[in-house]
Amino acid sequence: MDQPPSEAPKKDAEQKKSPPVDAPVKKPVRRLSRGAKSPSIKDALAGKFSEEKLSAKEQHEIYTSVGETRDFTPEALKMKWDEFLIRLDDRPNLKSTLSRTPKIEDGYQLVLEIDNSVQDDLINSIKPELISWLRKELRNSKIHLITRITEVEKEKLIYTDSEKYMEMLKKNPRLELLKQKFKLDFE
Repeated sequence: MDQPPSEAPKKDAEQKKSPPVDAPVKKPVRRLSRGAKSPSIKDALAGKFSEEKLSAKEQHEIYTSVGETRDFTPEALKMKWDEFLIRLDDRPNLKSTLSRTPKIEDGYQLVLEIDNSVQDDLINSIKPELISWLRKELRNSKIHLITRITEVEKEKLIYTDSEKYMEMLKKNPRLELLKQKFKLDFE
């Protein structure tokens, strides 16, 4: 049962092309698209789990379309506000700016009093993320954050001797008697 020489190489080539039945099937390796990151086993073993991060615009769309308007107390707001501050350990300036808890006004409007426009710029950089997080946590899609710059009255600095004397005189009027008795002059 010899096969003609032309058919023998043909069968050998067919056998090489098709893998044996018990051989594992190799699937092509799929690469992740740019920017997509695969989970790390090292991080998982260390307890670090990466959260799916949504852009601020996506978060805004998701949490404003919910339509929930549950009431919340100032205590609940403070608790959730402080939880958000924990996320800002790597940004101490922003964390100290947000250390004040905002006041709740009509229509679930949160008013945060700040000292200057630099703080306002810092808050605006994180405002969409903060608002969407509060809306999700407090289950209220009508929450809005407004910043108000409050002017802090600065006391007049006292430089001259006569200004110092006048300040001391306001605190203790009997000082005038001492000045007259010892014939002091500050001018």
